[in-house]
Amino acid sequence: MMNAQQIKRFRVTSITAIVVLLFAIIVSIGTGYAHLTPSELFRTIIGQGTQRENLILFQFRMPRIFVAVLAGMGLAISGAILQSITKNPLSDPGILGINAGAGLMIVVYIMFFSIESTSFLYILPLFALAGGIATAAIIYVMSYIKGEGVEPTRLVLIGVGLAAALYGATLVLSTRLDMEDHSFMANWMAGRIWGDDWVFVLSLAPWILVLFPIVLMKSNVLNTLTLHENVSIGVGVNIGKERILLIIIAVALASASVAVSGGIAFVGLMAPHISRSLVGPRHQAFLPITALLGGILLLTADTIGRVILDPSGIPAGIIVTIIGAPYFMYLLAKK
Repeated sequence: MMNAQQIKRFRVTSITAIVVLLFAIIVSIGTGYAHLTPSELFRTIIGQGTQRENLILFQFRMPRIFVAVLAGMGLAISGAILQSITKNPLSDPGILGINAGAGLMIVVYIMFFSIESTSFLYILPLFALAGGIATAAIIYVMSYIKGEGVEPTRLVLIGVGLAAALYGATLVLSTRLDMEDHSFMANWMAGRIWGDDWVFVLSLAPWILVLFPIVLMKSNVLNTLTLHENVSIGVGVNIGKERILLIIIAVALASASVAVSGGIAFVGLMAPHISRSLVGPRHQAFLPITALLGGILLLTADTIGRVILDPSGIPAGIIVTIIGAPYFMYLLAKK
């Protein structure tokens, strides 16, 4: 249970994060090659916008914003779960190679199936999930030491090495694609948010809306798993079962997110750390703030990328990496 001070801090932080997210959404809508002034935005929201203003808001801006926010939330929650389960502050689905495993299966899908099919958006996350789970299983088995659990340094080293190998395999396979499909994979690997229509929102939203409440219900389990294994067993937690379930959820969230948003790393690393510093390590408060911060980070990165080089834009994954790589090195040196 959280005390009164912790509850107050959580409420203040939640309200602040929601306000910042709304501000980021407004800024994202109002900037770019085709932009809306605050008065045009307000007029459009209340249903009095012109055809141009409706097109910009509801067809160009809002779908991409929703995808960025949902994908950022998915990646952030995934990173939070992985950090808690492995007791490793450097865990992130991008750094550990889960995103790379998902990307390899995406290019395999494209090699054998058409990306123009109507079922493409709903089957692609399943292929990404298969690649992510296979990668997570390999990393977990290779870094697990019997009686001691997952060794943090070994986990990071194996994850980074496997990620490099998988990205290399993805590059090799992508050279066998035709020009259009190769361009798609190049944008995906750079972390460009390519899902910019409402169908992409509909394909990603169920994963977040279904899995996130399950993670919240497992908050007490996650609190326990951060302690020593003997303590977890002593309070009646089935460590093996819960760990496998949570890893599958973490991989599913990351795989579904990157399938639509592209190969984006470091969001799942930074958001949980910032959240812990704001509200503490208890998952009941920590997870919701992490989700909000993940949405803010990815949406801000995408907006910056569009503003710097419009209309083509710089991929959000590159912007996040520019910020996240130094932060990763700082954490590596500190821990």
